Amino acid sequence: MNREMELQLKGYGLTTAHILYRLPDHPVILQTYIWQDYDLAPDFPEMSGFLKFWQERLDGPLHSVRYVHRRLITAGEWRALKGEFILH
Repeated sequence: MNREMELQLKGYGLTTAHILYRLPDHPVILQTYIWQDYDLAPDFPEMSGFLKFWQERLDGPLHSVRYVHRRLITAGEWRALKGEFILH
């Protein structure tokens, strides 16, 4: 099983963050960055870790962060099946 499927089965959902930050040399100009990863709501440890890294290590100060989160697999949608289809 791949990593993404394992995370989804553990309750992770796809989180996308739209980050606006100020350019270090031109603080009046805003730049966009899109971050996406599997994360756990409502605490969002992956996104929080990334934003902490940004604030500690990168020069462009954050202006704002908007995010959406969606669980792609819910408990009622997953069931284990036994069998195999072989196509020519």
